[in-house]
Amino acid sequence: MIKLDGMLMIGSAGANVGKTELACAILRKFGNKSEDIVGIKVTTIKEKDGQCPRGGEGCGVCSSLEGVYCITEETDRTSGKDTARLLAAGARRVFWVRVLKTHLEDGLASLLEIIGPGVTSICESNSLRHVVEPGLFLMAHRKAAENWKESARQVKKYADRIVVSDGSSFDLDIDRIKLEDGKWILRAQATAIVMAGGNSLRMGTDKGMLPIEDRPMIEVICEQLGGRFEQVLISADDVDKFAFLGCEIVPDKSPGHGPLMGIASALQASANELNFVIACDIPRIDRGFIRRMLAEATGSKADIVVPVTGDGKYEPLFAIYRKSAIEAINKVLSAGSRKITDVFALCQVSYVELGDAEWLVNLNTMDEYERFRKRTQAGE
Repeated sequence: MIKLDGMLMIGSAGANVGKTELACAILRKFGNKSEDIVGIKVTTIKEKDGQCPRGGEGCGVCSSLEGVYCITEETDRTSGKDTARLLAAGARRVFWVRVLKTHLEDGLASLLEIIGPGVTSICESNSLRHVVEPGLFLMAHRKAAENWKESARQVKKYADRIVVSDGSSFDLDIDRIKLEDGKWILRAQATAIVMAGGNSLRMGTDKGMLPIEDRPMIEVICEQLGGRFEQVLISADDVDKFAFLGCEIVPDKSPGHGPLMGIASALQASANELNFVIACDIPRIDRGFIRRMLAEATGSKADIVVPVTGDGKYEPLFAIYRKSAIEAINKVLSAGSRKITDVFALCQVSYVELGDAEWLVNLNTMDEYERFRKRTQAGE
């Protein structure tokens, strides 16, 4: 899998759903900055001698391909073709890549030799998602349409956002899309809640204030969340201690009742329905996995979306909570329990498999912290 943070990939559930119009709207939104963005349209061909899945018999897109891929640069802004529309919308250069599905990596490698691996781009494709992890992956879907074509179904689970379209307008506020330091960011309509109110008994000192690369760990965490959420809250009773973060500090409504009370208090203070809760001892964040959980919360309407490891262990302090979970949390607290997992039986929960998530490291003891610090210094 090739990681390209500078690529915004747009897939589609089917034909004529507004995929190119969405790409053009994003290009127009960035105005002068769009001159630094390369437009890419990928046509993936299953078989050169088979019937064209797009234009039907006689289309020629598939049968005319010589070799395993062909890259063509668009130069005409007026033809009305999708590539011409991207150019007219402000893209600096636009390329049409026709490629056999079995040679997607080869076609991409050749394209990157032309445009450079660090270039900022907007790419229309479903199939390319199998070999590329873009900075942002949107999928356009026609309102009220039920059927998804096969190539779309295969990559739907990777989408950061399903964008519902009527062909010309979308349910996505384009202003939520940011381009920072050559990286695409979709600011989630959600709140991030950093849990920093624990006693750190096993660590022996405040975990959130331990230095990671010469900065407090909680600052490193907040920096990774900044710009990607509408709001960042710190769940902690010591307001002065964390004032340097520049975030709202939310004390527990009733101190001494553990992280479950902290979650309840922060959810009450949150300005958003969806909330990402993270412990202050998780220094590395996979933003793609967070987006996956947010997408699951949006699609399933679950009250809680929680990761689960292969051996069945939950990660409730790296999870999504709706404000609707407050009622269940308060019931558990009123019953005298502090266990977060006791809440699961009282609301709708969606479980997301973590898989081989080596990035998810909880630093609970000084030994774990020292090992992590040494690995970080070694560049691991």
